[in-house]
Amino acid sequence: MKITIIGTGQVGSTIAYAVVLKGLCNHLVLASRNITKAKGDALDLQHTLSFCERPMVIESNTIESVKDSDILVITASVSGKGKMTDRMQLGADNVKLFRKMIPVLIQNNPAAIIVVISNPVDVLTYLTTQIAGLPSSRIMGIGTLVDSARFRVLLSAEEKIHPDDLRTYILGEHGPNQFPVFSNAFAGSERIADNPAHRKIFKDVTDAGFDVYNLKGYTNYAIATATCEVLKTIVYDDHRTMPLSIYFREWQGIEDNCFSIPVVVGRTGVIRHLHPKLNQVEKAALEKTAKLMRKNINKLVYNKK
Repeated sequence: MKITIIGTGQVGSTIAYAVVLKGLCNHLVLASRNITKAKGDALDLQHTLSFCERPMVIESNTIESVKDSDILVITASVSGKGKMTDRMQLGADNVKLFRKMIPVLIQNNPAAIIVVISNPVDVLTYLTTQIAGLPSSRIMGIGTLVDSARFRVLLSAEEKIHPDDLRTYILGEHGPNQFPVFSNAFAGSERIADNPAHRKIFKDVTDAGFDVYNLKGYTNYAIATATCEVLKTIVYDDHRTMPLSIYFREWQGIEDNCFSIPVVVGRTGVIRHLHPKLNQVEKAALEKTAKLMRKNINKLVYNKK
C-alpha cells in the first residue's frame, strides 16, 4: 500500500506522522513544492521507525514525480493571510493551484483514491472530480468529518457519555452553513434532543476550527486524526460510515453538487450514499447549504457571478 501526501505544511506533516505511528501503509511518500521541507520530514520520520511496530519505506519527492500511488492525500494550499474568518478566503488561489496539480497527479497515479484536505474543501473536491475524469467514488473531501467529531466530543461532556457512543452527524458545507442532523442523533438508542443547550454546542463547533487557527496559526491534530480514520477505512476495507464531501448527481433532491453527506467507505472509495430521513428544519438547512455551495462552485470553478 503506497500513500502519498501532497503538501508538507503543518497539516501534511502531522498526517504523515500519524500514518507512521498507526502503520497504515508500507510505503509513504511526502511530496511538496518545497522539496527541502519534504526531505527533512521524510528523514525525521525515518528516524522514528525503530519505535514503530511496522516497517515502512519513507521517501520524499516532487509533486510532478509522484507515481503509482494507491491513495493521494492532498493538503497543498496557499498560505492564509492574517486572521482567518472564512475558508473561502483561500478559494481563488487554491483553485489555481489545483488546476496545475491535479492533471499531473492523475496522469501519474491513475488508479489512486484521492482524499482532499485543502480548503475550501467542498469546492476543491468538486474541481478535482471535474478535472480528474475519475468516478466520483474515488474522490472525497474530508468535509464535516472533523466537525462531526468535535460535535460528539462536546456533546459527550454535556451528556456524560463517551463520544464513541454518540451517533450524530454534521452535514453540508465545511463552513458556516453546515447543519446538525438531530432527527437522527442517538445515544444508546435514546434520541439526542434538539434543544438550546445542544444548539449552543453546535454553534461552538462551527467556530472551533477558526478558534484554533486564530490562536496558533493553523489546525493540525484533529484534521490529521480524522484523515487517518478515512485512510484506515480504505486500507482495511472497513466499510465505515462517515460524513465526507463528495460530488453527487442527486442526493435528497439536490442535484449536481458537492458537500458532506453520509457515505460508506471501503477499499474502492465511497461504496454507497446513505439517505437519512430529514425533518423540515434539516431540509431547509440542506437547501440553504446546497444553494450556497452551488454559488461558490460557480464563482470559483466557472467564474460565474
